[in-house]
Amino acid sequence: MISMNPTAFSIFGIDIRWYGIIISIGVITALALAYFNSKRKGVDFDHIVNTFLVAFPIAVIGARLYYVAFEFESYRGDLLSIFNIRQGGLAIHGGVIFGVAAALIYSRVKHIDFLGMIDIAAPSLILAQGIGRWGNFFNSEAHGGEVSYEFISRFPQFIQKGMYINGAYYHPTFLYESLWDAAVCIVLLIILKKRKEDEKGLIISLYLILYSLGRFYIEGLRTDSLLIGNFRIAQIMSLAGIVIGIAAIILIKIVKRKKYI
Repeated sequence: MISMNPTAFSIFGIDIRWYGIIISIGVITALALAYFNSKRKGVDFDHIVNTFLVAFPIAVIGARLYYVAFEFESYRGDLLSIFNIRQGGLAIHGGVIFGVAAALIYSRVKHIDFLGMIDIAAPSLILAQGIGRWGNFFNSEAHGGEVSYEFISRFPQFIQKGMYINGAYYHPTFLYESLWDAAVCIVLLIILKKRKEDEKGLIISLYLILYSLGRFYIEGLRTDSLLIGNFRIAQIMSLAGIVIGIAAIILIKIVKRKKYI
C-alpha cells in the first residue's frame, strides 16, 4: 500500500495533485529569484519573463517526449495517456535540452544577450529542480532501492512514511537530489555575484558540471532509471554535461585571456 496521497484536494470532481502544485511553486520561486538576480546584475527582467513564457511550455513538452521516447512500450496500448503528465513522467534532461534550445532561438530572434540571460536563469533553474523533486515524493516515484528501517529511521517521520511503499522502505533519492540542488543553487549565486562581464556563460557551465556530478551519483541509487541496454541514460547525459561544462569554461577563459593580450 502506498502511504502518500498524491491528491491535494478536488474541485468540481477534478483532482488537484501535489505534483502540479509543487511544480507551480518551483516555477514561481524560480522567477522570484531571477527577478532579484536580474536587478543585481542589470539584466532586463522583462526579457527573462518573455523568454520563460516561450521556453517553459516547450521544456515541459520536451521533458515528456524525452521520457515517453524511452518508455514507449508502456504507452503503446494507450496513446492518449502520453498527454497525462499529472502523475509524473517528465525527464529533466529533456526539459533542459528543449527549454534551452527554445530560449536560444528566441533570444536570437529578439536580439537578447543569451549568455547573460541564461547565467541569471541558472540558479533559478536548479532551484526549481530541487523544489520539483518533492512532487516525485508525493507521487512515490524517483526513489532508490530498498533500505532497512534502521537506515530510514534517521530521516524525519514524514519521509519515513513517504518512503514506505508496498511494505518496504526505499532510499529517498528525491531528497538527496533536492538537497544537492539547493547546495548547487547557493554556490551558483555566490559565483554569479562575483562573475565579470567578460565571463558570461560561466554560471550555466558550472550548473552543468555541478548538477551532473550529483545526478550521476544519485541516479546510480534509483530503481526507475531510463535505460539504453544496461546503461542509465541520465548517467550518460550527466557525463556529457560535465564534459560540455568543462569545455565551455576552458573556452571562456581562453577568450577572456585573448582580450588582454
